[in-house]
Amino acid sequence: MAEFIFKKLVRQAGLSTQFEIASAATSSEEIGNPVYPPARQKLAEHGISCIGKTARQVTRADADYYDLLIGMDEANRRNLLRIAGPENQHKVHLLMEFASRNTEVADPWYTGDFEATWQDVLAGCKGLLNRLTKPENKH
Repeated sequence: MAEFIFKKLVRQAGLSTQFEIASAATSSEEIGNPVYPPARQKLAEHGISCIGKTARQVTRADADYYDLLIGMDEANRRNLLRIAGPENQHKVHLLMEFASRNTEVADPWYTGDFEATWQDVLAGCKGLLNRLTKPENKH
């Protein structure tokens, strides 16, 4: 959900050419699967399509390539740190850091509450975009 919410926010801000946004799993459990149907439905409620997206696993090459590696929960963060290697540790963050919350994104896999997840991810993505577009962060 975060990939597509962030892409929409970036597009609405007219900044699509300044960002490369992708998502990948930290585990291999869902590799090749499409976006989970209730998540796809929640995105569609907000006019966001994720058609064609299938899960892939994050790699060390991703960690070397991307400027930020953002996890939704502590397990994601730990896996990202392991995959990223010592030289990329500074790139690893939790999404809710950008919403000034010391929490994890509500996990709908366990709760079934995709609205709570939507709200968390939206707040985190808005905070991330705000942080990345502050004048002191522009190059």
